[in-house]
Amino acid sequence: MNVIFQSTYYTLYQASDERCYYIDFGQKTVRMSLCQLLSLRHKVMSIDIEAHFDSDLNSHGFEVLMLCNKEHLFILNTLEVLDLRNLVEHGFMILGLSAGSEAVVC
Repeated sequence: MNVIFQSTYYTLYQASDERCYYIDFGQKTVRMSLCQLLSLRHKVMSIDIEAHFDSDLNSHGFEVLMLCNKEHLFILNTLEVLDLRNLVEHGFMILGLSAGSEAVVC
């Protein structure tokens, strides 16, 4: 497995021989296909970070994240959400799949 990007809390790996990706969440490693990784990116980028700093919108300061068709459940605090967003942004940039001006064709 090749390390694609490592952040403070998480590591993104690519397994070329298996044609999949792994994300090490510290306490759990999750295997993902490219479609599941794209779904993770959408979920992470949809999280309202500003709500974490407004006690009326997010009084507990946690985010519940379900991955891979509700197979995995994670409860993340604000720092972990920001770090996961960092991993997703940089990981997709390194893979050449960033949501920039070019379209990705599979």
